[in-house]
Amino acid sequence: MVNDIRVLLADDHVMMREGLATIIAAADGITVVGQADGGVATLAGVEEHKPDVLVLDYSMPDLDGPAVMSQLTANGTQTRVLFLTTHENIHYAHKAMAAGALGFVVKSGALHELVGAIRVVHEGGRYVSSALDEQLSQQLGQGELTEPTADRLSQREFQLLGHLGQGHSLQEAAEVMKVSESTASTYRARLMKKLQLKNTAQIIRFAIENGITA
Repeated sequence: MVNDIRVLLADDHVMMREGLATIIAAADGITVVGQADGGVATLAGVEEHKPDVLVLDYSMPDLDGPAVMSQLTANGTQTRVLFLTTHENIHYAHKAMAAGALGFVVKSGALHELVGAIRVVHEGGRYVSSALDEQLSQQLGQGELTEPTADRLSQREFQLLGHLGQGHSLQEAAEVMKVSESTASTYRARLMKKLQLKNTAQIIRFAIENGITA
């Protein structure tokens, strides 16, 4: 329909993406205009279809969700973004919303929350999954956001923290992030200073305790 909410769905897991597409398409007033299986494909899909709402997986190959969000912002894209993720963690939600997204839904609640979240985001409202801390939703609704400690980090520092917390070496993390080991080392030094951590063991402990993994 002409006045339907036009949605582009981006997720690299085929079964999840197709299942969600079926649920979204069955809702009144919403049309799935395209699907994407990676960050680069998502950018191309937004350019081609110009959807009203982009449902964007946080973790994808080639470009992750925040990187896609950054590029869309730089391009002046008017599409509103709703993050969809397995990361049931306030730190990821904060990063997503700080990047300019209007919504953040965890996949464990996607079946009953996603359609409603799409409608809210389409209208310019903010939506945070009920599986997350209610205080975050209240702060976002009031335009006030108390930053958890990890949110002192830049997106790249936060990304490195997740890789190190998952047990990757600095070299392995650098390869996945597509940066030099020297650059990754600089990110590590910065995140250690910001989080007041002294060594790799403390980095790993911090990431595990805060549920931050790549």
